[in-house]
Amino acid sequence: VQLQASGGGLVQAGGSLRLSCAASGRSFSTYTLAWFRQAPGKEREFVAADSWSASTTHYADSVKGRFTISRDNAKNTVYLQMNSLKPEDTAVYYCAAARYGFGSAVGADYDYWGQGTLVTVSS
Repeated sequence: VQLQASGGGLVQAGGSLRLSCAASGRSFSTYTLAWFRQAPGKEREFVAADSWSASTTHYADSVKGRFTISRDNAKNTVYLQMNSLKPEDTAVYYCAAARYGFGSAVGADYDYWGQGTLVTVSS
């Protein structure tokens, strides 16, 4: 599976952005998909995940209620809708995938990664 993230950009605090991650390959519906982010000088952190089975979602506490992960299996694409953005959301955002994953918040549990897209939130 190859992942291609897009949709990043510069936005003012309180604004919104939608990230997309298009996947190549087959059996997209059997992959758990997730978003991670890495801010300058910080370690990569979990943002959200969408489990392939039961369609359950998981969020980091820092984004709960503001971000929404969703997927379109027909388009092989996962999205991250980000609302009420804050300057501390500034980071490079990465999409990740794991075949038959379980919505883990641990990066090592994901086998495939996109190249990242930069989100900058100005105050």
